[in-house]
Amino acid sequence: MPFDPFLAEKLDLVRGLSREDLAADPASQQKMADYMRDPSEWALPPHVVVEDLQVAGPHGQIPIRTYRPIGRPATASLLWAHGGGFSGGDLEMPEAHVVSAELAARAGAFVASVGYRLAQNGVRYPVPLDDVDAAWHWLTTEAMPGRRAALGGASAGAALALATALRARAQRAADLLLLAYPFAHYPNPALDDATSAEMTALPPFMRFPTAAIEGMVRNYVGRISDLPPDALPGAARLAGLPATHILLSEYDDLRASGELLERQLREAGVPVSTFLARGMPHGHLNRTPSLREVDASLGYFAAAWRGAHHGG
Repeated sequence: MPFDPFLAEKLDLVRGLSREDLAADPASQQKMADYMRDPSEWALPPHVVVEDLQVAGPHGQIPIRTYRPIGRPATASLLWAHGGGFSGGDLEMPEAHVVSAELAARAGAFVASVGYRLAQNGVRYPVPLDDVDAAWHWLTTEAMPGRRAALGGASAGAALALATALRARAQRAADLLLLAYPFAHYPNPALDDATSAEMTALPPFMRFPTAAIEGMVRNYVGRISDLPPDALPGAARLAGLPATHILLSEYDDLRASGELLERQLREAGVPVSTFLARGMPHGHLNRTPSLREVDASLGYFAAAWRGAHHGG
């Protein structure tokens, strides 16, 4: 499918921008803000209550934002980890706040969004993963003990969720995995020729060239050789994981990682499904459900979750 028409009309705003421009140039940042403006504003669903708290972890307190549906008991829970290349993102970004609120409303379950420590100022693997794992322990032993529980995340957050599920296989095992455009492999697998050709029309900041991926891995792990299997967990032993649902963005250099992960999970005997968000770039959950494919993506995760915690 062609690049989403609503986004395509605005690509000229950002076509020449680089990541360096977006980090330092106010004019470029304004262009990006205009590009990110969606057809309509998002509002918190009226039957969801939000609470900020902190839980203990091995490296100190961990910020958690919880989302609880009002008027019906939550029968299941989800721990959600935002993306950002392991070094960016926060609990305010749509990929954390909007996604968590929408999934709580659509699936009627308790969601905890984890503000794990970022790979900045000397913080490296396994600290972000330890934070997500500690949040998982809190969710499953204190906040919602004895309830069905899912792990999920987007991009680098999907890698953290998957790695946490690997740690939890022996105890506190997850009942479901929800992974949005996961960054699960290093080196990143190559796209097929047709998709690669279509990607050339995108601005540089929307791409993940080899140097950018190598930089993310070096920043997170400290090296690009002899990586721990759960750092980029497509390299880990995947048998024994719960049913996994993978959301892919069509126009995404990391799409090949999600597609390879699907094949690996099938080979390992793990039930797996995928949903391709047509015309969408990487990180499309950082937009609102006023875009059709964002709405469909959230619907895909919510349906998978409802089916799991109702025994479907």
